[in-house]
Amino acid sequence: MPIPIEYNFRSVVNRWVSTLVAVLSIAGTVAVFIVMLAMAQGFRATLVSSGSPQNALVLRAGAQAEMMSAIMLDQVRVIADAPGVARSATGEPLVSAEVVVIGAFPLVSSGSDANVQIRGVSPLALQVRPEAHIVQGRFFQSGLAELVVGKNVPGIYRGFDLGSRVEFGGGRWTVAGVFDAGGSSFDSEVWCDASVLNQIYKRPENVFQSVTVRLASIGSFKGFKDAVTTDPRLTIDVFREKSWYSEQSRVVSTIIRVLGFLVAAVMAVGAVFAALNTMYSAVAARSSEIGTLKALGFGPGSIVASFLAESMIIALAGGAVGCIAALPFNGFTTGTMNWASFSYLAFSFRVTPPIVASGIIFALLMGVLGGLPPAVRAARLQIITALRGL
Repeated sequence: MPIPIEYNFRSVVNRWVSTLVAVLSIAGTVAVFIVMLAMAQGFRATLVSSGSPQNALVLRAGAQAEMMSAIMLDQVRVIADAPGVARSATGEPLVSAEVVVIGAFPLVSSGSDANVQIRGVSPLALQVRPEAHIVQGRFFQSGLAELVVGKNVPGIYRGFDLGSRVEFGGGRWTVAGVFDAGGSSFDSEVWCDASVLNQIYKRPENVFQSVTVRLASIGSFKGFKDAVTTDPRLTIDVFREKSWYSEQSRVVSTIIRVLGFLVAAVMAVGAVFAALNTMYSAVAARSSEIGTLKALGFGPGSIVASFLAESMIIALAGGAVGCIAALPFNGFTTGTMNWASFSYLAFSFRVTPPIVASGIIFALLMGVLGGLPPAVRAARLQIITALRGL
């Protein structure tokens, strides 16, 4: 016969001081756990959202990053003529041959330099990536030293306000516009004309590092990939753009998760000890109650379940408080180095329902670890010993 749960709620309320200590310990641990997971989720989501399921990314065969790749102009033309490539209203293939370089610019927050990914794109870039659109100013003019910058750039780096002049690579550039790429990693990039970028950096004008292709449909990927990978004029690898950016996010997001688990694990030890202390104190203070419960016919299993339920109530309360404490971090913007591109990437924390559920489960696990040993001790108390204090 189970012990009524009301008994446990009354006990928690009566011992509110020790209960509060355990609740706050668990809450702090859960909050840190959720924030670290939200950071990893935000970083990954930012990179994954950079890829469109209707786009294909073409790199030189074997290249592990855009900066390691090289594709010649005549190969770009072969790719543009492949089946499955979408076309603009004027019949042009929606293909963007791109060049990527890294520039160091001072951060607004600290003044220290951070790497910015500068992407040379084709004039059709906004049609190839329709998720990106100009929100201030205009798109750059082909053949001119003009820039369009992601919406995060002016707030992160100095000197990138609309209309500003920026010097890098031996050239002087004008910020012509600001674009919104929907929260993707492109919002932290600087775009310009690929041909102009090659000229200013004194690179061969007919060499690019990647080609982004807008497909006629999502289902066109296989036909396009088969056509270009079997063409003897090409030595390339083809990826779905979304899959490529998802893979690029794996290293950093894994590191953040591992660090989060380590920090949370250390804090969890303290939270478990707080729960153990609370529950052992409860057992010591209520030995006569335990004896009475046994005398009334409640078996060891019922007593273990009752004390474990009490610990779970405390853990659930701590988990709920921790989740609430972590919610303000949702949408908080920060930045870190993207090791795949060696550039600074701004992203927002994302506290999602699965992460909140993970926090609650983590709290309940601490409740079990902190409540089970005292519950077993309570169940082993002899009736005569337990009633001696009456």
